[in-house]
Amino acid sequence: MKKSLRISLSPNQVAFSDAIVRRFLFCLCLCSLFPAALFSQQRTPSRTPHKGPVFATFDAPGAMWTFANGVNPKNTVVGWYVDANYAGHGYLRTVDGTITTFDAPDAGTNTQQGTYPSAINNAGVITGFYVDKTGVIHGFERAASSTITTFDVPGASSTSGSSIDTAGDIAGYYMDGSGVFHGFIRSHKKGVITTFDVPGEGEASGEGTFISVINATRATTGQYRDAGNCNHGFVRVASGTIATFDAPGAGTGQYQGTSGSAINAAGDIAGTYVDANTANHGFVRTVAGILTAFDAQGAGSALGQGTSAWAINKTGVVAGWYIDASNVQHGFFRDPIGDITTFDVPGAGTGTYQGTVPEAINNAGAIAGYYADPSGVYHGFLRTK
Repeated sequence: MKKSLRISLSPNQVAFSDAIVRRFLFCLCLCSLFPAALFSQQRTPSRTPHKGPVFATFDAPGAMWTFANGVNPKNTVVGWYVDANYAGHGYLRTVDGTITTFDAPDAGTNTQQGTYPSAINNAGVITGFYVDKTGVIHGFERAASSTITTFDVPGASSTSGSSIDTAGDIAGYYMDGSGVFHGFIRSHKKGVITTFDVPGEGEASGEGTFISVINATRATTGQYRDAGNCNHGFVRVASGTIATFDAPGAGTGQYQGTSGSAINAAGDIAGTYVDANTANHGFVRTVAGILTAFDAQGAGSALGQGTSAWAINKTGVVAGWYIDASNVQHGFFRDPIGDITTFDVPGAGTGTYQGTVPEAINNAGAIAGYYADPSGVYHGFLRTK
């Protein structure tokens, strides 16, 4: 999905994983991500959206565009907004609608710089990354008290926090001096950082291991990129054991393949795979390794179109979005028996690359994300039952 704004990027900024490219560059209207990620090729029909959802839409103060990408059990939403200089800033929205904005220390204030939260846990602790005034990327943790701690993996040229668990442990990835990516977990209590690589990852610039999320048992999922720049899914449990997987319909070309996007406390994974035509398809993978692929009804099948599964809660409800044949984005959630409900935020545009993009779901089924209106302006939303 390509957006209208084109801005040249430094090597550090280009070299994000698919997940952060989605949240950073794509949302800045710079480029699209083709997330990737198994197994039964069963296709489940969509049903008519149920009645009764409540939508809260919002904009951060001073925002040109507002994006939401996390929600915790209290329906507190975290995200970021872009100001008139195209710099990013973090925000926190509580259930009563109060929005608090924040910036990491030393975050830059120019185009493509700033603060970009990725996730929030039950206690209200936030992680993400920020881009300083020289274009270097660093990780951060914001405590519920609002204190911000920044961190870098030793020897890294860039560090990005992707996810945070209930204990406050942060998972993410970093880039080394050769442009290769590696996974890491940072403990909350002592700040100790453990790094790892998935066997089979490529060792050239832009290749390597990317962590999308960590669950309550410290299991992580994401993707690794091989020497041909093809993506493959993985799950790593707390003991360090790593299992890899590929969707049977996944393409094997550059930026095709399989990616894990989310993992719940039970170890069930939601994700997306990209086929040989570069179209997206959703999947769920149980902790036992049983994988089921699915598509939302109305999803397109051309390059960049299709279904992207992005989040999963403890009951196995998956949330994400699909892009139709007209390149319009729509939200969906899929229940554990495979029924899919589609939805659009009131006021969402119906033009090319407009529409609704869910990014997170909590255990009560509240969904947070963003939408583009008919003018191409982005706004945050929270959908509750």
